[in-house]
Amino acid sequence: MAQLIINNNRYPVKGILFDKDGTLLNFIRLWGSWSESLYRHYSNKCAATVNHGTIDPISDLWGTVHDSTGQIIDYSRNGPLAMGSIGDLLAIVAWQGYRQGLPWNESMRFARESKRLADEEMEHVRPAHPLPGAIDFIKQCCEQGLSLGIVTADETLDAVKHLEWMGIRQFFKVIIGNDLVEQGKPFPEMVDRACLELGLLPYQVALIGDTNSDMQMGNSAGVAVTIGHMSEGNPVLKEQRLKDANVVISTYSELRLEASIDEG
Repeated sequence: MAQLIINNNRYPVKGILFDKDGTLLNFIRLWGSWSESLYRHYSNKCAATVNHGTIDPISDLWGTVHDSTGQIIDYSRNGPLAMGSIGDLLAIVAWQGYRQGLPWNESMRFARESKRLADEEMEHVRPAHPLPGAIDFIKQCCEQGLSLGIVTADETLDAVKHLEWMGIRQFFKVIIGNDLVEQGKPFPEMVDRACLELGLLPYQVALIGDTNSDMQMGNSAGVAVTIGHMSEGNPVLKEQRLKDANVVISTYSELRLEASIDEG
């Protein structure tokens, strides 16, 4: 067991569960690129098939924020891109084609094919970049003997792939994606399953995430402390974005670990 120290408060923990996107890796660089690619492919397929109507902007569909050139620079932490599953995102896109007159099955086929093409583009670019201080903190956790896990709204195999791209897959004993549970965030099932596989109880782990659904998940599971990480994107009020967090940090340097004294 180690002492996790935040703002002079100490939390005894045996493990830490991390959200992935926006918590360990730069969300915008990975999912911004992927979103633009999928949206482009889907739009092109619809334009080649349907002669009327237009598709809503991706900002309206998925909650992305764009600069004057149209590039994604931020995203709503309460929007589908941040909180939804891949299935949710594809259904939102497919609804656009259905509104223009495509049969639902054909529109979903276009959406899935567009995802495949976007995934292939990401395989070539591999835009998974760790947030500042994340890898150093993960290594400190391992040095203290903590068990680490991932709880993500992403699909499990995609999460594994992104961790491999960053060279940190080996540090995590368990990876729980949205496809492995019946109820995703903010329900506690991901935390419960991760703890079960780690051989720990929820009160023995800390949870770090960047959305309020992460905080709600951890609180409902009864973890030792929910830590909101808000380093990415434009500054927003803490109470708006992470209102259910026990603690909010901006950088991993605000977290310290100390070995617990062996009570023998």
